[in-house]
Amino acid sequence: MPSLIDLRRRIRSVKSTQQITKALKMISAARLRKAQDRVLAARPYAAIFRQVLGDLAAAVVGDESADNPLLARRPEKRILLVLVTSDQGRAGAFNTNLIKASHQFIADHASAAVKLDLVGRKGRDYWRKHKADILAERIGISQKPTYEDAVAIAGEITERFEREETDAVYLLCNEFKSILSQKLTLTRLLPVEFPAERTSTDFIFEQPPAGMLAALLPRYVAISMYRTMLESAAAELAARMTAMDAATENAGEMIDKLTLHMNRVRQASITKELIEVVSGAAAAQE
Repeated sequence: MPSLIDLRRRIRSVKSTQQITKALKMISAARLRKAQDRVLAARPYAAIFRQVLGDLAAAVVGDESADNPLLARRPEKRILLVLVTSDQGRAGAFNTNLIKASHQFIADHASAAVKLDLVGRKGRDYWRKHKADILAERIGISQKPTYEDAVAIAGEITERFEREETDAVYLLCNEFKSILSQKLTLTRLLPVEFPAERTSTDFIFEQPPAGMLAALLPRYVAISMYRTMLESAAAELAARMTAMDAATENAGEMIDKLTLHMNRVRQASITKELIEVVSGAAAAQE
């Protein structure tokens, strides 16, 4: 049975941990609002951009001069998987689910050569240990992604696809749904796909549609990458806030249990001392 000193030390240790988890929860909550606003602002822009590109693509159907390398479909023998994890832990199963999904993706495409573009320290550290075919590592941008970061990543990806060094590019990330839930999302970034449903409006373009499509496709890839990173950042903060809230509550329950146990041990010690005193007094009277 642990002594009173050991129990007091454990209680102090758990209280220190509780203060840390509570602080992390408050920090994540403060950052989450801004990250959530950025995600909600990016979603409609990306959706409208995608719809515009779909209308442009419909306008250039059958025009051989409009063939764009970013729309080229090839057998998927060389695949690039962009895995977006976090740089920090303490976010529950946020990174674990992503790594499991990346394992499953590689297993599902066993006949192809899958290379990894790793955004985030956690995914990088894991796949380094497992000797994966890593094409690029991007650390320090997961929590506060910028559009410049997305443009740089998208530029490298599109260049490889245009040079036919990659046949398909997939994005794997956690999409922000709410504070309590994140959705694991796998999307194909390249070749670019457009929604089947397009507007029935007959547009009149001032510029040749083929030229506009060629100019906007790389920007669409960059915007898609940027939105993915924003979704992941918001989902990470939400997951960390939820995990730290649960950890704080668990620490409180542990403190209550340890305090109750300490009081029982102390009460037993006092009772034992009283019994010894009474027994000693009784023996002295005899």
